[in-house]
Amino acid sequence: MKHSRLAYSLAAVSTLAAAGCAIPHSYKGTDAEIVETAPAKPVMDVSDYYEAHHEGRIYVFDDFATYKAFLDYGHTAYRLVRIGEGPDGETIVFGLTDDDKAKREGIASVALYDGEVSGAENFYGEVLYDGRFYVFDRWEDLQAFKGSWDAPYRFTEIGAGPGSRTIVYVLHDGNKEVRPDALIGRFKKRHGLPIRAY
Repeated sequence: MKHSRLAYSLAAVSTLAAAGCAIPHSYKGTDAEIVETAPAKPVMDVSDYYEAHHEGRIYVFDDFATYKAFLDYGHTAYRLVRIGEGPDGETIVFGLTDDDKAKREGIASVALYDGEVSGAENFYGEVLYDGRFYVFDRWEDLQAFKGSWDAPYRFTEIGAGPGSRTIVYVLHDGNKEVRPDALIGRFKKRHGLPIRAY
């Protein structure tokens, strides 16, 4: 008799425990009201953006190491390809990091290219276009450049970039009269180039 009561009590407790563990809600307040919790969206790092126009394709990156591998070897290990989806029918190739290779969403380079997000406040970007490096510290300047392929305000270093390419530091109305030393330093540090004192 004692064993059957004990067995019944244990069965009831385990059933209640299992039922309690299976409820996918969080509880808030003293009335134990149910609050639905949404899954957290992945956080994207939109502080860097790199784009290279090469042999009729547009290559896009959000990671300098992946971009540098492309500059050195002409390809990347992992990529997401959109055939013929560029503005003039170019193929777009998104160079992916090891962490991004299995994703189909939440990739910063794709979201930036598609205009789903804007660059961060501490933004840094490069566009390799027509054999020149165009360098930016504001997302809106990069977007304006891609709209016209021209930079009305600039500071240029002829033949000073990797592969003896010209570097064009894109300026804007607010800094057009100041030498962009901070931006020059960011570019040269990334590419391992000496920074000359002026």
